[in-house]
Amino acid sequence: MGIVINLINALMHIDKYLALIIQQYGILTYVILFLIIFIETGLVVMPILPGDSMLFAAGALAGIGSMNIFTLLIVVYIAAILGDTANYHIGKKIGKKILAKEEVRFINKEYLKKAQEFYEKHGSMTIVIARFIPIIRTFAPFVAGISEMNYSKFIPYNMIGGGVWVSLFLGMGYFFGNLSFVKNHFSYVLIAIIIISLLPGAVVFIKEKRKRKRNNEDDILSTESR
Repeated sequence: MGIVINLINALMHIDKYLALIIQQYGILTYVILFLIIFIETGLVVMPILPGDSMLFAAGALAGIGSMNIFTLLIVVYIAAILGDTANYHIGKKIGKKILAKEEVRFINKEYLKKAQEFYEKHGSMTIVIARFIPIIRTFAPFVAGISEMNYSKFIPYNMIGGGVWVSLFLGMGYFFGNLSFVKNHFSYVLIAIIIISLLPGAVVFIKEKRKRKRNNEDDILSTESR
């Protein structure tokens, strides 16, 4: 419970944490942000890192001159592309072995199953769409690797998805993060961003649940009619 509370606290005050990191580490902040984005998108065991809110906060700090927005854009974009690429190759190499096990330490197989269903429904566009859905974002390239999606086909979707995701959240932070209303309610804005990011996944989950319920009811009716 303490870990969850600490995570929520970090998310709500990520702008302050980033500001402190910039003060203490200066240019090395770009390296830290690179690593966070790379780890979130590249390691299937770390799906809960605050990618969306962190990008927004970083964009807001760039808006007041604490960081260079163009350097920031390039650094996190490269991190996002390399992260998905690494995750794809990990999935291709060991994904099927992981799926074959009943229980895997550090990997929530329920998340993996949801990502698989999402991939089966949306195909290659999953790599783009998933960028905007926390948790699914981390598992999507892994599942693409398991499904042996052609790498030459994976790369353009990876580049487009990463570019749109990074540009959108950095851009929103840069242009809107320092408006007086946003600054005065920054924690609530970050919470809103997280909730909005989770909505597509929630909608898919609800639709799939209803679909399964209908299928189960149809199976029951079919069985009773025999």
